Amino acid sequence: MSLCRKFYLADTHLNHANILSIQPRPFETIEQHDEAIIARWNAVVGENDVVYHLGDFAMGLHNADRIRRIFSRLNGRKYLVFGNHDVRRDGAMHPTIAGLEWAARPEALMFVKDERQHVVLSHYAQRCWQGRGKGAWHFYGHAHGRLPSEGRSRDVGVDMPDVDFTPRTFNELTKGMRDD
Repeated sequence: MSLCRKFYLADTHLNHANILSIQPRPFETIEQHDEAIIARWNAVVGENDVVYHLGDFAMGLHNADRIRRIFSRLNGRKYLVFGNHDVRRDGAMHPTIAGLEWAARPEALMFVKDERQHVVLSHYAQRCWQGRGKGAWHFYGHAHGRLPSEGRSRDVGVDMPDVDFTPRTFNELTKGMRDD
């Protein structure tokens, strides 16, 4: 039996051609972008591993078949902390995202324990999060590198240099962070 590892990332924006002009990403086409993310994901994530995706999984949600095909190619048990692009304008989960085989119902906020540490997961950065005063960590997306890390809080978006379009472990993400 293999050990289950936990990984984190956000803002993959799969199938979102406009992301290539909105955010600097080193791909010429959305197909190259998506294939690179799939390859990097599967290079580190095994079938029994857990991946926490902190929102904005995909766009072009009208193309549900393509989104389902991409999702099915990604290793691991996948959990979603939903972001602004995962929901409709009325705030309800987009049917394409809701119809994917997530390990549990997508949530706006999750609390996990990793490496004996409490971690608060959300799509949006919080400057006061549950357990902050007791040493809890906070991982978020949405900011695309525009917000600096603060203490035990950081952006885990795929476009962060140390994330590099690859799911990362708690130890990889917290290496070198201040402990305050």
